[in-house]
Amino acid sequence: MRAVTISGPGPSGKLSISSLNPPIAGQRDVVIAVAAAGVNRADLLQRAGYYPPPAGAPDWPGLEISGTVRRVGPGVSRWRAGDQVTALLEGGGYAEEVVVRETQVLPVPDGVDLVDAAALPEAACTVWNNLVDVGRLGPGEWVLAHGGSGGIGTFAIQLARALGAHVATTAGGPERTARCADLGAELVIDHREQDFVDEVRRATDGRGADVVLDLLGGGALGDNVRALARGGRLVVIGMQQGRRGELDLTDLLARRGTVTGTLLRSRPADEKARIVADTERHVWPLIADGQVRPVVHARIPFAEAQSAHELLESGEAFGKVLLVP
Repeated sequence: MRAVTISGPGPSGKLSISSLNPPIAGQRDVVIAVAAAGVNRADLLQRAGYYPPPAGAPDWPGLEISGTVRRVGPGVSRWRAGDQVTALLEGGGYAEEVVVRETQVLPVPDGVDLVDAAALPEAACTVWNNLVDVGRLGPGEWVLAHGGSGGIGTFAIQLARALGAHVATTAGGPERTARCADLGAELVIDHREQDFVDEVRRATDGRGADVVLDLLGGGALGDNVRALARGGRLVVIGMQQGRRGELDLTDLLARRGTVTGTLLRSRPADEKARIVADTERHVWPLIADGQVRPVVHARIPFAEAQSAHELLESGEAFGKVLLVP
């Protein structure tokens, strides 16, 4: 099979097409013929040498795919050849075939195109787990979701609104802020021109956000805490502005706030199985009835994987970038 592999740590030119042996299904595994693979910032970090795959995962990138079941292990009962599915992976999605535990496979939601479904698993599982399980977001609360124009952000806006929350988000420039508003954000802050702490406090009559879903990391740590309401929860899931930040603890104590950091890729299999099952139970019906939808910026052939990484790195994509075999 063909796969997009990494010849060594470095820029996007390190990506190339390789010929590899197709995967073999274990006892409770599913082998899927890939229709599309989602491109995530974790893939860029892996290519650059900063985010190695977990033990046992393939060396090539790709954390989510959609496709058609080709074969299953002898212990698999739910899935069978021909099923159209999407899946959450530890890696290896940039290939014509993948193997994945049956517990990390989901059906393609009703009304979603098979290729576009590759935009769902990573964003849906990440957002559900971090807004609801970790952030404890409730109806009527305010959430600030940074990076509203990205794959996580576009999903978070829609899911939070569907859950009955008030949504604030950040984006750069009038076109992108307008599109975030179209997805359901009540407050869209142009981070190039506005201070998000001031804008969130103004919109909430001085209270602040009950939950902040943060992709920025260290560089935004202090401001994110200052944007919290009393009892607010800051959930850090990315480090686009660095790994280290400075925090005045009096700000955190005054708000009785919590700061939590999570990763999805390195979770144990049983935790991932629970997150995937919860996502299917609670989020898939919202997708099927149109309250939430995948936002896809571009479909790019495997042979142009370098361009796909450069597009994501440029910050110009709105929503997800997909690779298509």
